[in-house]
Amino acid sequence: MCFGSTGLMNTSPLPSVGVSLGLWQDRPSDEVVVTALAADRLDFNDLWIGEMATYDAFALATVIAERTRRIPLTLGPFAVAVRDPVMIAMGVASVAELTGRRVNVAIGSSSPMVVEQWHGRVQRRSAQALREMSGALRVLLAGEKLNLDGEVLQSHGYRLRAAPPRSELTIAAFGTGAIDVAATMADRMVVNLVTPELAGRLARTMCEVAQRAERSAPRVAAWVTASVDPSADSFEQLRRGIVGYLGAPGYGEMFSEAGFEEVVAFARQGPHPRDLLAAIPDELVRSISLIGDLDEVRAGLARYAEAGVDEVVVVPSSVSSDPGGVHTLESLAGLSNPSRSGAK
Repeated sequence: MCFGSTGLMNTSPLPSVGVSLGLWQDRPSDEVVVTALAADRLDFNDLWIGEMATYDAFALATVIAERTRRIPLTLGPFAVAVRDPVMIAMGVASVAELTGRRVNVAIGSSSPMVVEQWHGRVQRRSAQALREMSGALRVLLAGEKLNLDGEVLQSHGYRLRAAPPRSELTIAAFGTGAIDVAATMADRMVVNLVTPELAGRLARTMCEVAQRAERSAPRVAAWVTASVDPSADSFEQLRRGIVGYLGAPGYGEMFSEAGFEEVVAFARQGPHPRDLLAAIPDELVRSISLIGDLDEVRAGLARYAEAGVDEVVVVPSSVSSDPGGVHTLESLAGLSNPSRSGAK
């Protein structure tokens, strides 16, 4: 909830906790099902099913829904330069109707590697594409016919034949344009791999935009990698996941602000990834992760809540000593809702 002009109110000492499949490239592909089963068994609030190099998200979501009891699903974020509104709406409605599960959807811009190199698409006017996709999905997921003549997207005449899922819409945001779209069109905004301090600033910016638009501010979620009682392998897995972010615009400035200017400067010199990986200190990993014993992880969750984050979406490390991140999830279960601490 917004208040004043300087902050957000989060009345809970800890945020709500959801789970995202890790999609770790150094682990067996089907290990994501282990994570999903644990998240369902432990009664987490939400399971995010993304799409990277392995599985089609709609196919994976269908399998997971068949093997779990009740956990709601958030599919995506889907890259708005890769999938069109009809593809996304048809996929979401298919999973919802065929499984009977609550299914929400997330969209974002994704990276040039995914959009341009993998899919051979042109990524242009990302914020406008997010805005047009958001409006189109609102229409389609409500069961209405879409006629869109946008500046980036076009679609005419389609209406869902499956039951409209009326899904909530989440927008992945980092830059100013995406935050403006999230503030005015989303039910929830999600930020990825950011410090609590930056999460708070992004949340406040979004809140101010929503206030100017005379709209209730969307909820704020943060994806955060996590490992409770980490092994050396867990630390290395989370460290590898940071390499591509260190020199990126916005992220580099965030890490510099957190005290890692030398590492960012080195990253922007274009070193071999192996050398950059070796230069990442443990404290940099800790700055954007929930890692350590349970007290340390609880304190990390509290910092995100204090920054104005409503929901932390944990991405559990998955290594040979903790396949699927099950130990991490079992340790986290109940932290934000003590009544769930005994769930098995």
